Amino acid sequence: MSKRNTQQRRHTIVSMVNDKGEVSVDQLAKFFTTSEVTIRKDLAALEKNGLLLRRYGGAIAMPSEMVSEVEENVSVRKLAIAKAAAARIRDHNRIIIDSGSTTASLIGLLGGKQGLIVMTNSLSVANALNELEDEPTLLMTGGTWDPHSEAFQGQVAESVLRSYDFDQLFIGADGIDIARGTTTFNELIGLSRVMAEVSREVVVMVESSKVGRKIPNLELPWSNISTLITDDGLSDEAKQQIEQHGVQVICTASE
Repeated sequence: MSKRNTQQRRHTIVSMVNDKGEVSVDQLAKFFTTSEVTIRKDLAALEKNGLLLRRYGGAIAMPSEMVSEVEENVSVRKLAIAKAAAARIRDHNRIIIDSGSTTASLIGLLGGKQGLIVMTNSLSVANALNELEDEPTLLMTGGTWDPHSEAFQGQVAESVLRSYDFDQLFIGADGIDIARGTTTFNELIGLSRVMAEVSREVVVMVESSKVGRKIPNLELPWSNISTLITDDGLSDEAKQQIEQHGVQVICTASE
């Protein structure tokens, strides 16, 4: 089975676990003619999404009483935004993925893209990237851990970033001020601005419900932003006003 069929393989694993109740890593590796390392990554990813439970040497089906408690990690709108963002990434691109739930939804769509170099300041993003079968070259900013943003920040992180240049930055926002740009509750905005500074294209990924939220801290002015990817809940008037700042606006339709 091709590496590009990771999602199909994982779907089959879930079906096998649900049918049999339990499967072993060895059985799955032989069935798919792949390595046990690959299967363990599959099981880790499926467990994280609440689709099964790992056990020593394999996995078991998710108990029925727990299934109803599992929440979707990625909303339909976030997934549509992530798909539009992933479509802009080419093989061998050098990209930055900032911390945040919307940007994290991009990671599962990177499978099959070859030779990526990915920088992040988020441990959760780094761990998710490590679960991909086609693992990108992973770079971490380092720096000082900020519990509010759950990411590394500070001068060390900024210095590391300035040592590189990137094709694209994918970043979220707590709010969008139509007149000014992206806004945030976090007062630590220096790293975000350096990320934008070292990237040729800055792609903001945000749900339309955040447009119009004028949070006091301006993170990135429109002059630093290339593209805004949001959902079809954005009004035509807001879209036109943002485009007047020279920003490309992509409104995705939820499937």
